[in-house]
Amino acid sequence: MALDRSPVGRIGTPDAPRQLFASTPAQRVALARQQFFEEGVRPSGLVGEAVIQSWMRCSRTHADRQRIVPFDPVTPSRLHATLARNRQLLEAARQELGQMEHALAGTDCRVILTDREGVVVHVTQQPAAAQQPVLRKTARVGVNISERIVGTTAPGIVASTGQACTVDGAEHYFDLLCHMRCAAAPIRDVTGQLAGVLDLTVEARRFGFDAASMVALYATTIENRLLQAQSRDHLILRFQASPTLLGTPLEALAGIAPDGTIAWLNNAGARLLGRLPEAADERDVEFLLGHDLASLLRLGRREAAQPLRLASGLGVWVQAQLKGGADGADFRHAVAMPGEALPLAIETREARQMQFAAAEARPDADNAQASPQAETTLREHSRKLIEETLAAHGGNVSQAARQLRVSRGTLYRRLRGWRDEAAAAAGGRD
Repeated sequence: MALDRSPVGRIGTPDAPRQLFASTPAQRVALARQQFFEEGVRPSGLVGEAVIQSWMRCSRTHADRQRIVPFDPVTPSRLHATLARNRQLLEAARQELGQMEHALAGTDCRVILTDREGVVVHVTQQPAAAQQPVLRKTARVGVNISERIVGTTAPGIVASTGQACTVDGAEHYFDLLCHMRCAAAPIRDVTGQLAGVLDLTVEARRFGFDAASMVALYATTIENRLLQAQSRDHLILRFQASPTLLGTPLEALAGIAPDGTIAWLNNAGARLLGRLPEAADERDVEFLLGHDLASLLRLGRREAAQPLRLASGLGVWVQAQLKGGADGADFRHAVAMPGEALPLAIETREARQMQFAAAEARPDADNAQASPQAETTLREHSRKLIEETLAAHGGNVSQAARQLRVSRGTLYRRLRGWRDEAAAAAGGRD
């Protein structure tokens, strides 16, 4: 294929021969804009793929890149609803936002937190300098800085894609923002959905430090705090290969639901386990961690980190914290503390499922304190429930375990124990 030698122009000049290679970041962005907006060529390698994708989205909704961008706040009623809806996010972020603003007090940077839709819910309360006309308009609570309103920005890309990114100078879609620099990172909730975006923005100067790393660190800390705040009915596991990393932004976190499944993992937890669980069966705590719910609950009685070998063979240090409240399930009552005699009149399937989970999860020390009559009652109820459920599913252990909301390993262990008891009893008669 012959090279195109037509005089399409040097970067920034219309009449000079085309410069094939750009030597500075500004030249690379200028060449990328020329290729994308004027020649219709994808500028791969000149700017990041996230920026290119954002330009493509913006081109479909914003025809004029030279127009004045509106930075109007949302209506008062919407702002009130937005702040109320994001109260938990703001509370989780409060400490880290203060720390960031203290650290950045000697710079012209603004710390901005938006909700999942791009509406600013927190911004550094510091007047913008005269050379920061755009920041004076954007750095206000209630302003919508989503991609569909202000084009390509770091927080706009994060809100659209869920991936951290930086946008530098002319990488912004609109010409008005060509003196802005921003770095943003996502904050997710217990459902894995985007909860908010943390952003650092500066105008008319460079950051002078690694803004992407800083915003990623604080976004992770806020996310970890939010995950725990939203987990009122979960057993929280903190784990890492080194105990010195527990309690830091590098710690892995997992929320274990009362049914013995992993409700959520933070990014560090997913990396330590090798992947995020996708199918329902893969969320079984024994399948992923190699330990059942009862053994993990016992860890919650110890303050110091304990060594644990994961199902993959990796050794980690673990701390467990039992969460519970009036508005959520409490493991201490639903699972871990069934030593008291249970009313024999409780015969609903849901109640008997709870009894079965309680009998399985109770530590041996608690078993020793329970009365023989209560122990016999629990064993009878749990065995009857297992046998009925297995019969209803034609002996399929996986389906029975799902209905009982326990792990397959738990059912196999119970069945094996009953076989051993029957064999021992038969041997005694002989």
